[in-house]
Amino acid sequence: MKAAVVSKFGDPAIIEERDIPVPGPGQVLVRLDTCGLCHTDIHAMRGDWPITPVLPLVPGHEGVGVIEAVGSGVTGRWVGQRVAMPWLGHACGECRYCISGRENLCEKQYNNGYGVPGGYAEYMLADARFAVRVPDSITSLDAAPLTCAGVTTYAAIKNARVIPGETVTIFGIGGLGHLAVQYARLVGAKVIGVDVTEEKLALARDLGADWVVNAAETDPVAAIRDLGGTDIAVVLAVAPSVFREAFDSLNRGGRLVLVSLPVDGTLKIPIFDTVLKGISIIGSIVGTRQDLVEVFDLHAAGRTRVVAEPRELEQVNDCVQAVLAGHVAARLVFTYHTADLVTQ
Repeated sequence: MKAAVVSKFGDPAIIEERDIPVPGPGQVLVRLDTCGLCHTDIHAMRGDWPITPVLPLVPGHEGVGVIEAVGSGVTGRWVGQRVAMPWLGHACGECRYCISGRENLCEKQYNNGYGVPGGYAEYMLADARFAVRVPDSITSLDAAPLTCAGVTTYAAIKNARVIPGETVTIFGIGGLGHLAVQYARLVGAKVIGVDVTEEKLALARDLGADWVVNAAETDPVAAIRDLGGTDIAVVLAVAPSVFREAFDSLNRGGRLVLVSLPVDGTLKIPIFDTVLKGISIIGSIVGTRQDLVEVFDLHAAGRTRVVAEPRELEQVNDCVQAVLAGHVAARLVFTYHTADLVTQ
């Protein structure tokens, strides 16, 4: 099988031929249709974060495909079933986080495309319990971004506890942001989209944003203040300045929701303003299997739209550069095998 492999942090990925793996107990072997390119994959390939992935690395945690084989002890999953393999590849199922419905906080979790080989390959292994079924009505091209970009922003909006009529500002309109705009609208919020390119701001408008702010042309804090301020600021961009801008744009009682993980992961905030204004700071990390089920159900019901462009795995390094340069409207998705699998 083909796989994109990173052997040294910061080096380009190399397309290699590897043996198709064999599923062990509790695992399924998935023949992939698609896998999205998430900015987290780029951080992984570069070794940007304090906890680095295992090398050699096969990135990818937006994998979607069909089960070809099951290991011993697998129940509820079968050959021919289409599933998605998200960031949360495994959790213990027994700790206080798992049993209280917060499996994404499990300290014994491992992550697809980080701790174990991911979806930048034609086949991958998955813990059968964490391979989430994809409804038949959703194409594999759409399902890939929903598997991370979708569930991550859906969970962020849930964690913000948005009240209908509040204003939600999305900082960063792209793979995650274009879906965050839609989830905020679905819970009855007014939405402000902030980005630095007119193409992405046009996309935000098209997806229902009430206002947009071009942070390359104007002070986003002043612009948001002129619109009445914001009750929730969801940070999906990685530029260090954005985090303080998001904080400063908040109204009293506002919630700052941190999702993106910049290389320099430090946020300096004024305690005085935080306390007197009753500001809450919320960290939101991906989502649970149930969150992903809900994301898929919403999409199957026609409530969301995915903006994705297919690419070949051999283009992986060019795709990474395109994302870093801001030349991608929303999501790039690697497609494998035959085109009919992508659009079925």
